[in-house]
Amino acid sequence: MSVNIDRLTITTPVPKSSTDPTALELTGAQALEQLPQVIATLSDGSVRFTAPTKGASSKSTHRTRCEWKEPTYWSLSSAAKHHNHQTMTLSKVNSAQKVVISQLHVKNDDSPAVKVFWNKGKLTYGFRQSYNQAAPASVTLLANVPLGAAFEIILDVTAQGVVTLVATCNGTTGSSGALQMDSSWNSRTFNFHGGVYNQIDYSDSTPSTDGSICIINALALGHH
Repeated sequence: MSVNIDRLTITTPVPKSSTDPTALELTGAQALEQLPQVIATLSDGSVRFTAPTKGASSKSTHRTRCEWKEPTYWSLSSAAKHHNHQTMTLSKVNSAQKVVISQLHVKNDDSPAVKVFWNKGKLTYGFRQSYNQAAPASVTLLANVPLGAAFEIILDVTAQGVVTLVATCNGTTGSSGALQMDSSWNSRTFNFHGGVYNQIDYSDSTPSTDGSICIINALALGHH
């Protein structure tokens, strides 16, 4: 199945220019054409996302990413169900062995409502029930997700703010059950993110070989 990222926005680990070190953002179509070392379509139609640990980052962070995101934000009430379904393989991971692979992001805020991690061979997540709450505790979603193994990660949210996470790898499935966002989210707008976002700060001594690579085999986004 061919993965179409043409109209998505890609945040890259490449700087905007020689004078602006912040991360360059492009459409998927532009990234595939201009940055084959970062984003590439493979022979089976899947797409490879590459994020060296040392590279360009967003704003004041020292963490790189090669991530897709929806180009427009939406409110919970704009559809009965909002759906983000990725099938992916993490083929390389940074020295901290931790990346963000899926997010329910919030406009004008650095703390997503939902963040899913690949963390040392397992999938974990953080869920913020309230908009202003502190960083949530990490919860295990699926315990055995080896490097190089294909897995599915589904992130669904309803108009009523009920979040469900489901992950499957090698025939085993884990689910978060229903997670209820409270009313503090009702005035906010959101978009889905996916790919790889390194959870390690780079420094001058970071090896150029350190980094993460994922292959997205299938991607379905919907609001209906």
